[in-house]
Amino acid sequence: MTPGADAQPPPLRIGNASGFYGDRFDAVGEMLTGGPLDVLTGDYLAELTMLILGRGRLKDPGRGYATTFLRQLEEGLGLARERGVRIVTNAGGLNPAGLADAVRELADKVGVPVCVAHVEGDSLPVPEGYLTANAYLGGAGIAACLRAGADVVVTGRVTDAALVTGPAAARFGWGPDDHDALAGAVAAGHVLECGTQATGGNYSFFRGHDIRRPGFPVAEIHADGTSVITKHDGTGGVVDLGTVTAQLLYETGGARYAGPDVTARLDTARLSPDGPDRVRISGVKGEAPPPTLKAGLTRLGGWRNEVVFVLTGLDTEAKAQLVQDQFADAFARAGRQPDEVRWELARTDRADAGTEETASALLRLVVRDREPDAVGRALSGAAIELALGSYPGFHVTAPPGKGAPYGVFEARYVPAQDVTHVAVLPDGRREAQEPPARTQALEEVEPPPLPEPLPAGPTRPAPLGLVAGARSGDKGGDANVGVWVRSEEAWRWLAHELTVERFRELLPETAPLTVVRHVLPNLRALNFTVHGLLGEGVAAQHRFDPQAKAVGEWLRSRRLEIPVALLDSSPEVHA
Repeated sequence: MTPGADAQPPPLRIGNASGFYGDRFDAVGEMLTGGPLDVLTGDYLAELTMLILGRGRLKDPGRGYATTFLRQLEEGLGLARERGVRIVTNAGGLNPAGLADAVRELADKVGVPVCVAHVEGDSLPVPEGYLTANAYLGGAGIAACLRAGADVVVTGRVTDAALVTGPAAARFGWGPDDHDALAGAVAAGHVLECGTQATGGNYSFFRGHDIRRPGFPVAEIHADGTSVITKHDGTGGVVDLGTVTAQLLYETGGARYAGPDVTARLDTARLSPDGPDRVRISGVKGEAPPPTLKAGLTRLGGWRNEVVFVLTGLDTEAKAQLVQDQFADAFARAGRQPDEVRWELARTDRADAGTEETASALLRLVVRDREPDAVGRALSGAAIELALGSYPGFHVTAPPGKGAPYGVFEARYVPAQDVTHVAVLPDGRREAQEPPARTQALEEVEPPPLPEPLPAGPTRPAPLGLVAGARSGDKGGDANVGVWVRSEEAWRWLAHELTVERFRELLPETAPLTVVRHVLPNLRALNFTVHGLLGEGVAAQHRFDPQAKAVGEWLRSRRLEIPVALLDSSPEVHA
């Protein structure tokens, strides 16, 4: 027997250098020089980004991709070539072929010979009245490009996790039926996709760590799909069970996390420490993907405008009512009210305040309409005319403008076999990628048994965040709120205490909406989906926090009866 024949191949080290279009510009260079890597990924696309790129493409049909990526490559291309690091990114947006050509031009300009490939086929026929329509592709096309020798692979709309499943499948030879391995890579890819959110950014328990400049994450993917999440030595932030749990819960729903490559069972994922700033993800089971692909469509929804009035000192409620009455009169005299008029009073004021700012509340008016004039001059004129004839101390945070268009994101599902997924290899050959032969319709899992409740004991009112972390985000018009705890005792309490009913009580904005709770015992976590909280999605700016980024922190700030034993053992109480 040949010595070492049973040895496992070394892990594939995949780093991330971008979690969104506009992320830290220097991250590409930092990741390439900060430690060993095999692949560097960059995620530039989001629901809002596709709308932005779609509007940009109207002005210049040759664009439609993330131009920041090209500027990052001016130095990064040479560094990647020197270090043997391959680059995989979805920065191609609506025009991956155009970006691939631009990368080749850049390579010639800077004198760095690289093989460039791209993945296309996500672009769907755009219905009348829409700007963009794109299916979410998996990692098969990326894998084909890498197997053909590409140094840089540019894609359009693929799933965020595909930036990891593609390179891993290419390295380890996984096929479409290697569901467990693919599911493990999906879990790792989901942790990486938002960059520094995996290394202490946007983290509930941030006070225990130095996160002034967190490093970007790295995943060491093994041949069986297990992984270790880490970061380059000497970089800021932290990787621990909490940061990885938070990111696994981010913008997910139930136990089944479906994608075009595989449906990953998040309820089977197990996390364990693997050394300083190292967390192992193991045990993730995979199932055949659903027969459909998610598709994202964007369109212009209309026009919006807003004015924020500052109400200082006494009689805040009466001042707010006066402004609303005056606007109602102005709209009536104009003969038309905008389709949507929303008022919100934020009581940021304090009694007997020591500064004018802290003595002031904010009254926010948001209007929407199909016609620009209804939210433009009609609104700004009414606001300006009140300047000398309204409540005492009248002023606004900024002069009212003429209004701006807003967008809408819609999710639809299309049969996978109706979408052409093509890898355009470095030599120009086009290799079609067949959808997985085995599929499985997506269904909810049976709710798992809950742990034994804690024995009855003394409680006291306290914020939930003293014992629980949370992370929240958006998926179209829905919000997701993941909540987790760090001990078995806390889990025994949380699983029984934070029901859908209690969730609605703590967050009254969700009371009239459909709220679904998912239980993930391995992560000591609950994941709530709040349907419709965000209206027509982030681009429409339906509410104060249009992406639901802080809903989890709002939940953590709410007070409820918590067992004294949990509070006494909580590091947050004694911080």
